[in-house]
Amino acid sequence: MRDFFQPVIDLQSQFVSAFGETLFLAGSGLVVGGFLGLVIGTALYVTRAGGIAPNAVASFVLNVLVNFFRPIPFILLAVALQPFSRAIGVDGIGTGHAVVAIIFGSAFGIGRIVEQNLVSVDPGVLEAARAMGASRWQVVRTVLLPEALGPLILGFTFAMVAIVDMTAVVGTIGAGGLGQLALTEGYRQYQSVVTWTAVVIVILIVQAGQFAGNALARKVLRR
Repeated sequence: MRDFFQPVIDLQSQFVSAFGETLFLAGSGLVVGGFLGLVIGTALYVTRAGGIAPNAVASFVLNVLVNFFRPIPFILLAVALQPFSRAIGVDGIGTGHAVVAIIFGSAFGIGRIVEQNLVSVDPGVLEAARAMGASRWQVVRTVLLPEALGPLILGFTFAMVAIVDMTAVVGTIGAGGLGQLALTEGYRQYQSVVTWTAVVIVILIVQAGQFAGNALARKVLRR
């Protein structure tokens, strides 16, 4: 058995580094991309017809942007964004560009998820807050987002799985992480045990995030 796992044992330091890189990439996408997605999704909901602050032009532009970028396969998006990364002073390959691509890719997907979850909020609650004199921003901050918090947590948990998938894909552009380790030391070296060890670690990361997100959502929904 030890001989079977010897390639993994020999690469333990690289697995530790790759694990940390994967967490960094996924965390960047979830935190920064999640914040941008929250802003985009809230803006989509607020500016839609019948929203808190309807604006046909803003709503149209936001929907076009989301519908344009969201369907692009992530590997193609990562390649297409290389000129943008270089324009803002980031190398078009490696971890820096991977962070840019993951943030960009996750923001629009999360934006649509946020919008869909906000639609489920009872409009009567928002109208009551407006009738009591609350400003549009106060309604969003103190009523809309808190009312949708449980579903939003579940939505972000779902997005987390996709973001971890993105961290594996960017391994093809030298971004580090478990994806690159599985590719260079597993697939290319014909070491299936290395590839599958990386796969199992990714699954464990996803399961841990899913469990934490579900638990937090249940706690919020019980209030």
